[in-house]
Amino acid sequence: MVERFNGRIADVLKTHRFNSREDMEQTLLRYVALYNHQLPQSALGSKTPMQAMKHWYQEHPHLFHKRPYDRPGCDT
Repeated sequence: MVERFNGRIADVLKTHRFNSREDMEQTLLRYVALYNHQLPQSALGSKTPMQAMKHWYQEHPHLFHKRPYDRPGCDT
């Protein structure tokens, strides 16, 4: 899954022309949000990564330091 995701990011970078660093950053953040919340993955049983993460959290909360949530962006 990681290699596929990295390939998709590489395609975004190859096929788009960015006006600035901020433009590229916003495009990548939108793609990451789309990927994590909207695109079901066959390797995850046709769930989005966020749906799978929430399911794993319900099944095994002891494996997590934080509860998964639907906010985009990196943990700080």
